[in-house]
Amino acid sequence: MPLHIRSLRRAPVVIAAFLLAILLFSAPQSQAAERMRLRVDDYQIDAELNPHAHKITARAKVKFTALEDLSIAVFELHNGLRITKVVDAANKPLSAERMTQDSTVRIPLPAGLAKDASTTLTFEYEGVLDSVDDSPVQGLKVASIGDDTSYLLYAGRWFPVNAYGINRFTASINVTVPAHMLVVGSGKETVVTNPPAKKAAPGELATKTFSFVWDKPSFPGSIVAGIFQEFKSNDAGLDIHVFFKPSHQNLGALYAETAVKEFTYYITAYGPAPSTTLRVVELPDDTVPSAWAPEVAAIAGRAVTERVNYRLLANTIAHQWWGVSVSPASKDDWWLQDGFSRYSEAKYVEQAAGEAGLEEAVKDMSVGALAYDTVPLSSAGKQDLFSPEFQSLVTDKGAMILHMLRGVLGEEKYLKTMREFATQYAGKSASTDEFQAIAEKNYGDQLRWFFSQWFDSTGAPEFKAKYTVYRLGSGKGFRIVGQITQDLDLFRMPVELKIDTDGKTEVKKIEVVGTSSPFTVETFGRPRRIVVDPDNQVLKNSAEIKLRAAIQRGQALVQQGDLGGALLEYNKGLEVNKNSSLAHYRIAEVFFLQKNYQAAANAYRDSLNGDGDPRWTEVWSHIQLGKIFDITGQRERATNEYRQAIQTNDNTQGALEEARRYLQKPFDQKKNG
Repeated sequence: MPLHIRSLRRAPVVIAAFLLAILLFSAPQSQAAERMRLRVDDYQIDAELNPHAHKITARAKVKFTALEDLSIAVFELHNGLRITKVVDAANKPLSAERMTQDSTVRIPLPAGLAKDASTTLTFEYEGVLDSVDDSPVQGLKVASIGDDTSYLLYAGRWFPVNAYGINRFTASINVTVPAHMLVVGSGKETVVTNPPAKKAAPGELATKTFSFVWDKPSFPGSIVAGIFQEFKSNDAGLDIHVFFKPSHQNLGALYAETAVKEFTYYITAYGPAPSTTLRVVELPDDTVPSAWAPEVAAIAGRAVTERVNYRLLANTIAHQWWGVSVSPASKDDWWLQDGFSRYSEAKYVEQAAGEAGLEEAVKDMSVGALAYDTVPLSSAGKQDLFSPEFQSLVTDKGAMILHMLRGVLGEEKYLKTMREFATQYAGKSASTDEFQAIAEKNYGDQLRWFFSQWFDSTGAPEFKAKYTVYRLGSGKGFRIVGQITQDLDLFRMPVELKIDTDGKTEVKKIEVVGTSSPFTVETFGRPRRIVVDPDNQVLKNSAEIKLRAAIQRGQALVQQGDLGGALLEYNKGLEVNKNSSLAHYRIAEVFFLQKNYQAAANAYRDSLNGDGDPRWTEVWSHIQLGKIFDITGQRERATNEYRQAIQTNDNTQGALEEARRYLQKPFDQKKNG
């Protein structure tokens, strides 16, 4: 299950979601370069959750096929789980060797297993899952069992996993929980109530067993259990279920309505989903911003607000096509899943919010695409899967490749390509070469030049236009003779040129090849302004992109604890725009974390005196200055800052409520971390 980068430009504080947006749907780095030696075909899992003790007791029968002669079977399993027994198909006990450094278990096969032969292993295991300490994803809790909510995400390797995100499988999963809880999973569901045993301990309650059967190879490995209010909708012939915590139950109908709109939009674009059932479930805020599985779209509680975060929900739902149905054949093909879902989100934004919405989404994707443009997307598999670099490549650059391909093919051929790809590889894994072949068929010519530029290379052009305007005689208008320049020698792309004149606006497509491409355009009205690529159809560098990319890299370093490195990146942003309110604000955040309050106050003042972009930097700079004055015992100055924050009337991420709270009661650093 992947996570998703949100727009860093809009967030008033350092967002943990950026690193949370590092791919979950991935394998440990130590496994990344290894080829698949076996293929898991099916799981039969019985798990009992004891929420109060944070404990799971489970049994997993794993059917697998050898892809080469095997003497050892290796699986990934959460380090917090202790294997108590492993038996083979003949019920003979086997040994299990734990490799904690990569969260794997190695099972020697005494008789070996010949290539193409199949067998089963049955694992019995148990453990306590309530912290991040033993997580297979460093620094991120992806499996947890608790009184209020339990989540066992596929990324948590809570059952023996092979070739994570690539090995498609079927599964029958039975989960037993206290009877007052609900369980959300993938597939056909049945529920059985189990009364307490006759010799039950005092206070022991009845339980329920939720059974889920998913019989089409995919990734049905995530379970969420807890106390939820369920809302149902069958609009548009869909079977939508929304499971929200009681505090959000009034929003169930609103999110169900949004989910129906997004689901039907994708059906129109890509064809039928693997299932018409969708379960939207709320995750706690101590884990990922979003996750997905067949028939499941999970979003964190912090994203469940009256103003629907429809972009995050659209991205998560899009994975029913890109991930559940069509999945990557290898790590190098990961963009076919996460880049496709990211651009599906952008396409829905265009449909819901118009061209302005798409433009903002493209800016966000461009920043991510160029933040870590150090290796080609075709070599993404060489990157650490848990790194911002990998996320940048597969999600944002992958999405931008689709955006540019749409411009090259034209809308009709682009939509036909996406639908054919979704249909032809439904229920299968696919490679980039296979996608390219479909695109070329619909384009009517080879597209090697396109994929070589964007998939096999790095960098992006920074366009400049030089031109001279000549008046034509006899009132025939004007002729513009010029050239488009950029610094990538091998670059080739059709690029639009927009000429604003005294009369109508002229648009001409120029084939830009190499570092200098001449053009001649005649207009009737006097030319006033010429813009290269006005609709941002090409991934390109600019001062704004460089600024935002530097800030994005800095935020990632903050999340990794490298505050010095973050300051270096933020200062790179200031080199691009010394008046950037956002760069000054991020620098202030670092100083605040370091408790260097004078430097932080100076930087917050610089943010207030900057370009005011984005607008929320004003209200939050005042709030943060108020906190600094409270910390340093200057209450009167603190209240003045909180009042100025309220006067902005900007409530981005609850700013006004926070200012009013601290206006009534001073900020206490000890209580607020």
